[in-house]
Amino acid sequence: MILQNLENYDIILASKSPRRKQLLKELGIDFKVFVLDSIPEDYPEGLDKEKIPVYLAEQKARAYNKYINSNTLLITADTIVWQNNEVLGKPKNKKNAFKILKQLSGSYHQVITGVCVVTIKKQISFCSTTDVHFVELTDNEIYYYINECKPYDKAGAYGIQELIGHIGVDRIDGSYFNVMGLPIQKLYRELKKF
Repeated sequence: MILQNLENYDIILASKSPRRKQLLKELGIDFKVFVLDSIPEDYPEGLDKEKIPVYLAEQKARAYNKYINSNTLLITADTIVWQNNEVLGKPKNKKNAFKILKQLSGSYHQVITGVCVVTIKKQISFCSTTDVHFVELTDNEIYYYINECKPYDKAGAYGIQELIGHIGVDRIDGSYFNVMGLPIQKLYRELKKF
């Protein structure tokens, strides 16, 4: 294992995201996925955009307090898409997904992921921000993507690693993996501190 300092921890990824699981696995870390149902995703009004996903990741971590013992290391994360001073959440349905993607088409937005890493003795929280620019998408391209990929579990109604990323994203400034849902480079650096 590259992160030998983690060898004595039972590492838990508190996320059902297959992308987060894939990215953490590629670090060569042994971990288990353990997801609690129905953790609220509410946050206080007026939080700065960078604080929203960190707040949500920390809120998820608190829900696991009774599962953390002396050799547990818990990783939680939350990703938001931010445009025009608002959070573009996960789409509720096809109509909502189309509206979100139409809004992103031909413009910039930010993807911000908050991460919380917790042991019984220590907690580190951080966020990563990536600027993403979409080309102008046709209605047909948007509907085709929604029908093929069903992006209802994704903030901003898209996954950059899917068709829409291949045809729609023409530039990014920041971590590509952050847009996938886990800023793996920054997480790696933070895990070295445990």
